[in-house]
Amino acid sequence: MRRVIAAALLCSAVGCSSSTEAPARTLVWEDDFSGPAGQVANAANWKFDVGEDWGNAQLEYDTDRASNASLDGTGNLVITARRENYRGRQYTSARLITLGKQSFKYGRIEGRMKLPRGRGMWPAFWMLGTDFPTVGWPQTGEIDIMEYRGQEPSTVVGTLHGPGYSGGAARTKAKTLTLARLDNDFHVYAVEWSPEKIEHFIDGEKYFTSTPADVKGPWVFEKPFFIILNVAVGGNFVGAPDAITTFPQAMVVDWVRVYEVAK
Repeated sequence: MRRVIAAALLCSAVGCSSSTEAPARTLVWEDDFSGPAGQVANAANWKFDVGEDWGNAQLEYDTDRASNASLDGTGNLVITARRENYRGRQYTSARLITLGKQSFKYGRIEGRMKLPRGRGMWPAFWMLGTDFPTVGWPQTGEIDIMEYRGQEPSTVVGTLHGPGYSGGAARTKAKTLTLARLDNDFHVYAVEWSPEKIEHFIDGEKYFTSTPADVKGPWVFEKPFFIILNVAVGGNFVGAPDAITTFPQAMVVDWVRVYEVAK
């Protein structure tokens, strides 16, 4: 209840929609990551996606160890990237997904989190279509609610990928904050997703809108998607860590929520 009241006060102060009146919302799912320190995330919501590279030239091995992703005992999920030799890799981290556990079609999907810092750090809060294991990428569609380069600590990136508009040709936009950094404090990252459009927000401010007419291929966002939280090390988007990137680095997630938005 404390967080709900705080969120309401924040919305009152900064606005949660670019319109004069925010649409009515009904909370349909949330994870506030409550539990004892060292416990892994709720298995009814999340599972570990274990592996490496993921097609992006990432340098870490994503494990299912609590040392890479667990609760901190104060209501946060902490995903930690470490410099260590593990299964032929020099770094470890974690990637948590809701595939097969929770999926969503339309609404407002948002998370409050504090991000890591340093060149080569690549945290993300994103979604893939639940048909991903069958149809593959980019045919499944991808909604990047938040991506971030650790070397650009005031800039968030929102992106859509689909057939004909993926990778370097994706529909994307960056938003740079003038008086804040994303690694020093918590911020709320969100999309509002309907059949007609997908809108990206940071701290209640809309900075990007996409419609079927804006993409150079089929609009593949009319089906259920699952949520992903991860911290990559290196990769095509950010490059490798440099000599001044320190480890461990962590993304601290306060909560993730999904709302049904009234039409």
